[in-house]
Amino acid sequence: MASRKNVGFSLLELVITISIGLILCGITFMALQPILLQSHVNTAYETTLMVLRNTRNLAITQGHQYQVNFAPLAGAVPATLTVTYQPPAVGNGAAPPLELVQTYTLPKDVNFAVQTGFPGAAPDSFGTGLLPIDFGQTLAGEPFFFVVFMPDGSAQDGNNNLNSGIVYLTRPAGNMYTSKAITVWGATGRIRGWYLDQKGGGPVWIQQ
Repeated sequence: MASRKNVGFSLLELVITISIGLILCGITFMALQPILLQSHVNTAYETTLMVLRNTRNLAITQGHQYQVNFAPLAGAVPATLTVTYQPPAVGNGAAPPLELVQTYTLPKDVNFAVQTGFPGAAPDSFGTGLLPIDFGQTLAGEPFFFVVFMPDGSAQDGNNNLNSGIVYLTRPAGNMYTSKAITVWGATGRIRGWYLDQKGGGPVWIQQ
């Protein structure tokens, strides 16, 4: 009677197959990593843009003041946006304390930050590319890290002055050209998004 041949893979064949699979997984991960990191910046940008626009819309439709707070400053994580509501004063009394509406958390590797090499020509000419959150100034000369949207749609500061400014979003340890920026024009509350591109051998902000 003829002997049957063993069917299956040898240990060496299995080891080779697994090794090839691991190598392919590693190559795929390395190829996709820049895309995944870029998606974190895009998520932070889209979240910040959505929060600013929705908060402005709330102020207009509800007829009350709403405030967006940016925290913490560059270097700390996670970065958050906190939306608060200012209840109107009753009679001639002082305005009640702010009420929390919602807090949004950005991806942990993205922050409100600037990188060396950002253009000095900031989007909409707001700021100089040196401060991560560059809105109006207090009486003491310190920058504001919040913006107040009024019922008429305008953006103001804590002293009721029109408040134009910019917020930068970037991965501090990442590629500068994945960075984004958002500007707010105080007079109308207009909100614009920007991305960093390379033109003429240098970085330039392009409206998105």
